[in-house]
Amino acid sequence: MFRTHPLDLHEIRSRIAGYLGLKDLVSCALVSRDWNDSFTLSLYNSVVASGHGPSMESIEKNKHLIQSMKIQRSAYKKLSLASSQGKVISSIMDKSIIVTLDLNGNSIGPNGAQVLSESLRTNSTLTTLDLSYNLVEDDGAQALSEALKVNSTLTTLDLRDNKIGENGAGALSEALKINSALTNLDLGNNSVGPHGAQSLSEALKTNLTLTTLKLNGNTIGDDGTQALSETLQANRTLTILDLTYNSIEDDGAQALSDALKTNLSLTTLDLCDNSIGDNGTQALSEALKTNPTLTILYLSYNSIGINGAQVLSEALKTNRTLTFLDLRNCSIGHNGAQMLSEGLKTNRTLTTLNLCDNKIGDNGAQALSEALKANWILTTLDLGVNSIGPNGTQELSEALKINSTLTTLNLYESSIGDYGAYVLSGSLKTNRILTTLNLGYNSIEDDGVQALFEALKANSTLTTLDLCNNLIGDNGVRALPDALKTNRTLITLDLHGNPIGCMGEEAIRQALQATECNIKF
Repeated sequence: MFRTHPLDLHEIRSRIAGYLGLKDLVSCALVSRDWNDSFTLSLYNSVVASGHGPSMESIEKNKHLIQSMKIQRSAYKKLSLASSQGKVISSIMDKSIIVTLDLNGNSIGPNGAQVLSESLRTNSTLTTLDLSYNLVEDDGAQALSEALKVNSTLTTLDLRDNKIGENGAGALSEALKINSALTNLDLGNNSVGPHGAQSLSEALKTNLTLTTLKLNGNTIGDDGTQALSETLQANRTLTILDLTYNSIEDDGAQALSDALKTNLSLTTLDLCDNSIGDNGTQALSEALKTNPTLTILYLSYNSIGINGAQVLSEALKTNRTLTFLDLRNCSIGHNGAQMLSEGLKTNRTLTTLNLCDNKIGDNGAQALSEALKANWILTTLDLGVNSIGPNGTQELSEALKINSTLTTLNLYESSIGDYGAYVLSGSLKTNRILTTLNLGYNSIEDDGVQALFEALKANSTLTTLDLCNNLIGDNGVRALPDALKTNRTLITLDLHGNPIGCMGEEAIRQALQATECNIKF
């Protein structure tokens, strides 16, 4: 009889632990002392403290094993007194190897932030701290800022939704002037305001480590944007700046434009949901003609309009870095889509364009189709909620017969109907590039879906097809089993929200027996 060395058994058990869920790990750890030694390491490597997970006492006992920890509100509230809550967190961080701590949504308040800050002063392992939705307010931000002045390991700090005002932003700014470790700071949905933005901009003049700053939803306005823009002209480390929902108008956009003409580090700029109009868009477009680093630009939910689309189109003709452009709900219309299509014909870098909800209609779709015949770079195009109709869909389908780069096409809620589905099916029979097609909410009935399923027999590239919330019934679904017997590439098919009855459900069950495709219905 061969005997296995105990060390080998421990190794085997430890490897098995990596494939087990929480309940199984707990059960295995209780079998014997040897099993406890093997399974406890995995059990406490990444911990979620909840009403059903390990107790706080058990967590504190095994804190030397914990690298990642999330404390849910249900567990946090069981510690009845604020002093007890603070002591537990402080104790867990003391003499531990914890790297990630998630306290999201626990309402720790300024007092909890104070206790946590004291631990941060001496902790040398924590790199990521999530304090979002915790009501830390200005006093809590002040306490955290004092810790950041001496802490040298924390790289990511999430302070979203904490009622931090300009004073709290000012305190954090003072810390940023000294701190040399923090790279990501999220202050989204606070009340920083223009004065807080001014303080942060001063910090960015000397800070050499921060790469991501999120200030969405802080009402910084044009004045705050102006202050940040002046700093961006010289800053060489910030790569991502989120200014979503900040009441920025044309003057603020002009200031950012001036910064982009000289800035050499920013790669992502998010200006969604502001009040930028024609003039602001023109200013940003001029910057895009010369800026050598920006690759991602979000401008959705602004008042760009036809004139804004025209100047952006001109910028696309010469820009050589932008790969992602989000223009959702920008009142572009069919004329604006026609202008953008001219820029797309010669652009050689943009891979993703989102024109969702812009009322481009069939004329706009026709113009973009012509661009797709000439463009060999774009891989993702979102035209959802645009009423392009059957005629616009026909133009797009003709483009798909020629285009050799587009992999994702979103035509969600575009009123294409059965005829639109029929013409698209013709393209799918020959297209060898498209992998994702969204046709949800399009009033497609049985005839239309039968044409699409027939196309699947010949198509060998489509992996995701979304047909949710159409008018597909039992007769339409009957063609599915036969289609999936031949098709071997479709991975996901969404049919939920259609009036499929018992006979249709039976057809889907038959299809599932012949394929590994995930069908949602």
